[in-house]
Amino acid sequence: QLRLVESGGGLVQPGGSLRLSCAASVGTLDTYAIGWFRQAPGREREGVACISSSVGGSTNYADSAKGRFTISRDNAQNTAYLHMNGLKPEDTAVYYCAATAWYCSDYVSAYAYWGQGTQVTVSS
Repeated sequence: QLRLVESGGGLVQPGGSLRLSCAASVGTLDTYAIGWFRQAPGREREGVACISSSVGGSTNYADSAKGRFTISRDNAQNTAYLHMNGLKPEDTAVYYCAATAWYCSDYVSAYAYWGQGTQVTVSS
């Protein structure tokens, strides 16, 4: 079993930055790929970024995130991160981290473990 806890969300002005954290309070992240997803009101949950397990460590980004967001992990801290720069109002959403075995997946259903979400609001 794995229990994930997100933190780091909040209110930020357009163009600002935030760093979201995804910590495993139960279990270890080492063998899991970690994905970041977001869901805005009235929209489906969408993938933002993903990083594969420590075996590979490759990353994937949604087109909307490329060049602005960076996903990383620190297995020693049992934590994954999403660094968000150049935030836009359309980035406003609840952000979730999730875990799937070994490698990233395009399918939400592949992620068996989810955090509770953290709100990111981009507004002036």
